[in-house]
Amino acid sequence: MDKLAIFDVDYTLTKRETAMEFMFFMMKKYPKFLLHFPKSVISALLYAIGIYKAGTAKEKFLGFIDGIEEERMKKLAKEFYAKRLSKILYKDAIDTIRKLKSEGYRIILISASAEFYLNELYNIKEVDYVMGTRFEIKDGVHRRKIIGENCKGEEKVKRLEEYTKKEGIEVDFKNSYMFSDSLSDLPLFKLVGHPYLINARKKKDNIEVLNWK
Repeated sequence: MDKLAIFDVDYTLTKRETAMEFMFFMMKKYPKFLLHFPKSVISALLYAIGIYKAGTAKEKFLGFIDGIEEERMKKLAKEFYAKRLSKILYKDAIDTIRKLKSEGYRIILISASAEFYLNELYNIKEVDYVMGTRFEIKDGVHRRKIIGENCKGEEKVKRLEEYTKKEGIEVDFKNSYMFSDSLSDLPLFKLVGHPYLINARKKKDNIEVLNWK
């Protein structure tokens, strides 16, 4: 049986929110996208007060990706990783990934953030699989439309089950780990024998807290 070490990404592996970092990266590179900034801010606010669902807010927040060719986006994602994403990773998170990988764990990253740029986290050689919210690519061009569901909460469990079934992996959940900064990942926390909250102010639901820097 395989033992898993599952990691959320935003505020678990990273010090900052990756969609915001990606937006700033794109607006610096292409000042024309500054015109989209008010829409991104409004979508985030409407989500915060409960008017938008998470998926709708995400589609509108990242609306500036609409029309970018797939090959161009791959190059942009590589540049984003090199210039911003790789600079905001917690050292303690990377050390934990390396330690658990050396102990034979399968390293899985599951995030609600966009998979098209999170795929650059395969640059961390210990990572076995990355799952994020998937966006439509039609006729070789990126669209802001989400494919399926926003990868959050119970959807993360569903995506994990799809992956393990496809790969024929039998999981030893009792000896597996889950790391996240948020109780929105409670469905995954409940699956494993070793759940950890990252940088929480106090223990919640009897989940031990780790402070990463």
